[in-house]
Parts: sequence; structure tokens; C-alpha cells
Amino acid sequence: MPRRPHHNVYVIELAKDVLREPRFVRCNPGYVQGKPCVYVGMTGLDPDVRFDKHKAGIQANRFVMLYGLWLLPDLYEGFNPMPYQEAVDREIEIGIDLRSAGFGVWQA
Repeated sequence: MPRRPHHNVYVIELAKDVLREPRFVRCNPGYVQGKPCVYVGMTGLDPDVRFDKHKAGIQANRFVMLYGLWLLPDLYEGFNPMPYQEAVDREIEIGIDLRSAGFGVWQA
């Protein structure tokens, strides 16, 4: 019996202070001033739980731990849940789409 899809993609808005991080800026040469900065990830957990873990420093991305503000469910809710490989692919697609729109994007 196949497992029920339980992986999720998620997008977290980052504080504009992340733009003081040279590594973030270097990875976003097409960033349009005034657009949001975000972290795009995927998880087998509920996105709210994963965000809380980032903020608590548990298996955390440094940028989310320091600059994470809140989840942006309008950018991902319609996709969840999904099988693992679909989540991997969707995470990449969301990052590409947001970068194309001028967002500052970080993906692990």
C-alpha cells in the first residue's frame, strides 16, 4: 500500500536586514529593490512546525533563524501535501519563479 503524500513546500519572508549579508546579496543579482526577501524550503513536517524549528535553531537555516518573520502561505498552500520528489521539484520551481519576479530568494 503506497504511503499518503506528506511533504510540503513553504516560503518564509525574511527581514530586509538579510540584505546586509554579502552571501545573500551575491546569490540574488537580479533582486529588485523593495521586493520581499524569502526562504523557500521543503519538509515532511507541517510548515508551521518547521518554521518554529528554524527559529529555535533546530536543523535551522541561519538566514531564517536570524531574519525569518513569518510564513507566506499564499505562495505554497495550494501545492501541499505532495510526494517527496514532487516537493523537491516544486521547491526549485517556486524559487525560480520568485527570483524571476525580482524577489531575494534563499534555498538550502
